[in-house]
Amino acid sequence: MIQKLALGIAVIFGSLSTLAMAQDLTGTWQQIDDKTGSPKAVIEIRKEANQTYTGKIIKVTPRPGYTPRELCNKCPAPYTNQPILGMKIMDGLTQTKPGYWSGGEILDPDNGKTYRVQLTARGDKLFVKGYIGISLFGREQVWVRTSGL
Repeated sequence: MIQKLALGIAVIFGSLSTLAMAQDLTGTWQQIDDKTGSPKAVIEIRKEANQTYTGKIIKVTPRPGYTPRELCNKCPAPYTNQPILGMKIMDGLTQTKPGYWSGGEILDPDNGKTYRVQLTARGDKLFVKGYIGISLFGREQVWVRTSGL
């Protein structure tokens, strides 16, 4: 009886820790291009001291038909002509409910545009929606949690 109770408690806590891990935004994510379905970059997301989340490019993934630029020559200041590798592309996100973050901005170094952003975590996938105005109109990418470079 005690062993069954202990096993039940272990299963519950194991499930809760798995859920908590799935809801943790920090770590590295493989960005998947929403137009081609190819891996695009690896993004590291961190929680800052002010409790907001930021993301920076830690690897640009080579893919057929695409020659990555080293500098962000289309980006607005202060990113103009800065290296894309190591660039902070996401800033100001706060968690608004479990598995959901919003209130920040994301920069697309390919076109130099900045968008409002919402993130939704589901297991090892992160649904990243960039938009202008209201979130109904925008683009969504799926990022997959990865162990790093």
